[in-house]
Amino acid sequence: MKKKEYSIAFFILIFFVFAALFFARNGAYFFSEPAYQSTTEFSQIAEKESCFQCHQDTKGYSKYHNPEFIGCAGCHLGNIASNDKNEAHKGMVLIPGNLSDAKETCGKCHPSELYKIEQSLMTTNSGIVAVDKFVFGEADSLDYHYHIKDLGYSASDKHLRDLCANCHLGAEKMEYGQITQLSRGGGCNACHLNYSNEAKYDLESYLASNKKELPQYHPSTDIFVNDTHCFGCHSRSSRISTNYMGLQETLLEESDIINKTDYKVLQDKRVYKILEQDIHHTKGMLCIDCHSSHEVMGDGNTYAHAEQAVKLQCSDCHFKEKPNTIPYDSLDRESLLVFLHRDYKHHDKQIIVAEKDGHPLVNTFVDSLGNAFLIGKKDDTLYSLKPQSEFCSRDNAHQDVSCATCHSSWTPRCIGCHNEYDKEEPRGFDLLDKKYIRGQWKEYVAEFSSSLPAMGVRETEEGKHIEPAIPGMIMTIDLNSYSHNDENESLLFHRLYAPNSPHTTTTAVRDCKSCHSNSASLGYGNGILEYKIKNKKGTWIFTPEYALNENDSLPEDAWIPFLKEVDKATVRSTRHDFRPFSVNEQKRLLLVGACLQCHKGNSEVMQKTLNIGIDSILPIINKACILPENF
Repeated sequence: MKKKEYSIAFFILIFFVFAALFFARNGAYFFSEPAYQSTTEFSQIAEKESCFQCHQDTKGYSKYHNPEFIGCAGCHLGNIASNDKNEAHKGMVLIPGNLSDAKETCGKCHPSELYKIEQSLMTTNSGIVAVDKFVFGEADSLDYHYHIKDLGYSASDKHLRDLCANCHLGAEKMEYGQITQLSRGGGCNACHLNYSNEAKYDLESYLASNKKELPQYHPSTDIFVNDTHCFGCHSRSSRISTNYMGLQETLLEESDIINKTDYKVLQDKRVYKILEQDIHHTKGMLCIDCHSSHEVMGDGNTYAHAEQAVKLQCSDCHFKEKPNTIPYDSLDRESLLVFLHRDYKHHDKQIIVAEKDGHPLVNTFVDSLGNAFLIGKKDDTLYSLKPQSEFCSRDNAHQDVSCATCHSSWTPRCIGCHNEYDKEEPRGFDLLDKKYIRGQWKEYVAEFSSSLPAMGVRETEEGKHIEPAIPGMIMTIDLNSYSHNDENESLLFHRLYAPNSPHTTTTAVRDCKSCHSNSASLGYGNGILEYKIKNKKGTWIFTPEYALNENDSLPEDAWIPFLKEVDKATVRSTRHDFRPFSVNEQKRLLLVGACLQCHKGNSEVMQKTLNIGIDSILPIINKACILPENF
């Protein structure tokens, strides 16, 4: 595609938008490089707005939202025909982009994007609501679809209102200012609002002058999303943002870590222990370097849980033989817009696409020699994409094991959670309605820690897949404290692990023993797992670290009992398709664990099992080998 053709399309776009046709969804976006030397006609349209009588010569806009070409009212509405301040400001939206006004503001030019956002889990919070209603006994499935805005005042709904309903895109941004660690929601602003240093200074001066000193620098609305935009919401729950940065939450107070260098205090005063960062973070990569607009804004479909909406896999960039690619002229409209706005130049290169749904990663390309690269969205750093190691690609024994299971250095753990309702709390706060109320659900956590992730089995029509797991809900809920129905309700107890994508990736992999003879990894919880040999008989023995929970007689941090069957009807996960290892699966893992007591993981015999499997080795083992009984 030629740059001159881009110029024509940009001006056609502006014309249709401000002729009230709001040009969208057509092929004109295939030609998109703007040039400002021929903008007289569009400047005249913008100049007709009375806004410029007071707000002339402002700066700071992205070139695609410059009011010289698109005016002010397209975003802020108001009465553009009046020169009277009060009349001109009638119906004006001071902070456009909240989902409550997006149809009249952002959505006029971006209707497709708005539709997808409104269906996305970041807006509906359906998965969070579904799990919460299930654990409160208000639903019999973890996969029902909900919308956070429809919450009522059942015990579960009130629990969500008090503790969870802050992190959704429908939460309105009500105050001026940049997006920070404390920001939640804000619709389009949540990702696309950026303040320059000049814009921040002008805002401070404006507020300090009692709004009389008008800012000269306007914040920018653009596609330059940084990790702070993600942080506000994704540093909660599974804590992906903090994991990625190498931070593990603690129960410490700021006063507890004075003069300590291995801790960090966040803006909300939570104290985090500094651990190993994700390797992508150490290199300066942003969240959106991997998770493109197709995932972040959604694809228009509804999903029950986040892992269904996320289509990117490690193997898309770290491919086995060669990546899946498409040419530039096969890009969809949304991808073309991102390509244009970032001023990429690789029109003549193949672009990598995700295997699952074919969405393009427009910041990637493959050169004529077959070498793959990723362009970092933070500062255009060029990263070489390395194929899978020979070890991963030739390993037949672990084909059903996810990359994150082996390549995650740690994951957070939270146990001993108790929830009860304090009806006397005078300063409760409803996160959904943004108002103070009397009475509030409160959550008490016994311990935060970290460890290598446990393992669980995702079982679908496509087969079994081993993925990381964390103790997501080992918790009690004092339901009676809310409903006061002594006859039918008392203390609810759940022991539910959750599938987890740790985002603590390393190049090094966990060693063989950390999976095959580690109690926490297998689901038994922390403790001592020993292989005892007596009278030429081998036996596995487990001694838990934590006392047994009175509700189910399992160790406090366990997922399953040691080598005992679990009632299949008993839900042990926050997903219906994710479960702990069966006893037979545990035995298979521990069989390899027994071999590892004598043979190192890199020994010839153990490496051989990776290619042909352990079943082929067992008939020819040395007579000195002592395997577990009844395995």
